[in-house]
Amino acid sequence: MLQRLQIKLKTINPSSGIFFISVLLGIFQLPDFAPSACSKPPQKVVEWLCPLEHDFGTLRQDHPATYVFSFKNVSGEQLILQTVRTTCGCTAADWTEAPIEPDSTGQISIEYDAYQRGDFSKKIRVFFDKQRKAEILKIYGTVK
Repeated sequence: MLQRLQIKLKTINPSSGIFFISVLLGIFQLPDFAPSACSKPPQKVVEWLCPLEHDFGTLRQDHPATYVFSFKNVSGEQLILQTVRTTCGCTAADWTEAPIEPDSTGQISIEYDAYQRGDFSKKIRVFFDKQRKAEILKIYGTVK
């Protein structure tokens, strides 16, 4: 952001009447366009062993349904599944709480209560300790 712009008129040769305009931009600096660590894509820590979306199809009302999402730790380090957040109380999650060693697998069990009739679509956010951005899982279907 440019905070101050100062313009000064200087006389190069007082007898010639020629003026030189000097623009001082001491605080203005062009951005550095060199590649940086921020431009690298984030390192993948898990490989999903199933699709990230699950269609329950048609469910009977008041008959909960469960689906298990499985993943593999590909980070090369021990991985902790910190938390799983669902979008409402109709969806419950249970997950592997023990640290997951490299090349080992973990699971997230999602249960939908099927209490309310109609179509549903729910988003589940999964947070790992070695990754800033959440992994997004989805479930959907219809309750009759």
